[in-house]
Amino acid sequence: MNEKTQPNRNNRRRSHSARSNTRAAHGNTRKRTAGGRPQRGGTAKKTTKKTSRRRSNFGPRRSSMTSPALKHRLATTDEKAPALPEITDEDTVRVIPISGVEEIGRNMIVFESKDDIIVFDAGFQFVSEGSGAPGINYILPNTQYLEERKHKIRALVVTHGHLDHIGGIPFIMERIGNPPVYTQYLTSLMILKRQEEFPHMDPLEMNVVKEGESFTVGNTKVKTFPVTHSIPDAMGVSVETKHGDVVITGDIRLTHEDGEVIKEERESWENVGKNNNLVMLADSTNADRDGFSAPESVVFEALERLIRDTNGRMIIGTFASQFERLIHIIKMAEKYGKYVVPEGRSIRTHIDIALKAKMLEVKPGVLITGPQMEDYPADKIVILATGAQGEEFAALMRMATDKHKYVKLNERDTLVLSSSVIPGNEIAVQKLKDNIYRKDVRVVNYKSDSVHSSGHGNAGELCWVRQQVNPKFLVPVHGHHFHLKSHRYAAIDTGFPKENIVVPDNGSLIDIKNGEEIILHKQKAPTELIMVDGFTVGAKQEVVLRDRETLANDGMFVIIATVSTKNGKLRKSPDIISRGFVYLRENQQLLSEARVLVKRTIEKHTQGMHPLDLDYVKDQVADTLNGFLLQKTHKNPMVIPVLIGI
Repeated sequence: MNEKTQPNRNNRRRSHSARSNTRAAHGNTRKRTAGGRPQRGGTAKKTTKKTSRRRSNFGPRRSSMTSPALKHRLATTDEKAPALPEITDEDTVRVIPISGVEEIGRNMIVFESKDDIIVFDAGFQFVSEGSGAPGINYILPNTQYLEERKHKIRALVVTHGHLDHIGGIPFIMERIGNPPVYTQYLTSLMILKRQEEFPHMDPLEMNVVKEGESFTVGNTKVKTFPVTHSIPDAMGVSVETKHGDVVITGDIRLTHEDGEVIKEERESWENVGKNNNLVMLADSTNADRDGFSAPESVVFEALERLIRDTNGRMIIGTFASQFERLIHIIKMAEKYGKYVVPEGRSIRTHIDIALKAKMLEVKPGVLITGPQMEDYPADKIVILATGAQGEEFAALMRMATDKHKYVKLNERDTLVLSSSVIPGNEIAVQKLKDNIYRKDVRVVNYKSDSVHSSGHGNAGELCWVRQQVNPKFLVPVHGHHFHLKSHRYAAIDTGFPKENIVVPDNGSLIDIKNGEEIILHKQKAPTELIMVDGFTVGAKQEVVLRDRETLANDGMFVIIATVSTKNGKLRKSPDIISRGFVYLRENQQLLSEARVLVKRTIEKHTQGMHPLDLDYVKDQVADTLNGFLLQKTHKNPMVIPVLIGI
């Protein structure tokens, strides 16, 4: 062995009628494969406009130089990175969790053979409070490995429409050569809707895959299968190789009744298990929880009861991408003669997508706007609001802080937080709850009632799936390291050989040779954090982030001094400007001592200096003041000397 060797289905599928309506909505799109030829085992549908010239998977890629998101960028490649082993034979396949396995979010998995690379998902990660990255909007997968091999990239396959799987697409596509995108219909709508925020980017080559279809890119066949998650049109994939299939589950849970998996779900996974499955890369997000997760049907029952029985206005905060839950809330409000007010851009956007996809059909007048609320009794109003994670400018926080234009909370209101707290958002959510409780609003959350269930299966579900798929090797993905290890322990406890499990890090190169040997290389694909900072995309710049933290924690201290170019003496007493450091009016003694120290330092280092080297003198002033201020105040502000030679 080489190096390290180790041998009621609400979210799974829509109802038949809803599925038929969805297909009707896009049934006239033209069928195309990546190379423009029909495929065996199913075809994918082309839904977006592109240039009239057809491009094969082996042709040159487009390159956009006009997109604002790509115009300003920092270096994203590490030229000092060691050379990585390449695949040189047809008996070796490689899987690489580029990101998403030491964290929650920015999911990306790469499949590679001798001739082809297929990228699965391209999510981003929100930057949480206390992350040490002030001013950063998102963190992206590091695509250096792909950029260096873009000639092999045949497709980007997207398993579902959550931002931790699609959010990075606008920022990485040009970098990796603008490969064609394959996904199911709802996910394609969500991707294209997000692309509207980047109007100068090249259009995506979008291929819509029907449920359970297969397609071929390059020399590689990809089979899809439906999975249950907290969003419709979620899918898993199986990539055919010479020695067996590489199965990527995507995000999954099971639809069950008291731990008994329903027939439709069981048959679907059994069909996947009929293949010769070489390795399975499986969701691990809730692997640390025993048993089976609560089914969504329990949540639906609780929400219906609350909508039916609540007197006064009802406000529901949930994830905007929980399509099935949004639809259920709207339909239950319609059933009980109530009116729904979507508040927040993402809620309105996702309702529009649901209407376009024919997933939601509602009578005219049920959906109303904020200004129209005054025309209806309060106990007939259900507000669907963004901001359940405590986002500062989202609808819920604006309501809680009396900044919302149309909603003023009162003690007759009921707030339902139909979501769990995403790790990293605990402080923000607590602030939201404190502000809400100050209004004497009745609050219902997942701890007090069954108003939320996770889209990720517990350990019992993950083990059940693995037993149906019956892979030779297991690679836990999606989650922090302890989630992956929890998945490993659960698999071992249910009889899976521990030597056949590889727990990866971000960038791990995992090779499977001849279908018999799994190798975890010591070398890794580049993993340096790539950040989105406004319109700038680039590698994490330590000095920039350190300066931002210094300014945030200790402020700044600016000294402006005019120096005679003839003798190096100060022309007048230095001016001092401070922000976020100390209150100057109450620290006159400190300022006087600082001025004396600046004068002494400048004149000491300029004595006999011809010509004056003001850059050198500035460094000496900064070093001297840093030590002085730290000693006097126990703070370390950013010291900025400005020396003007006259």
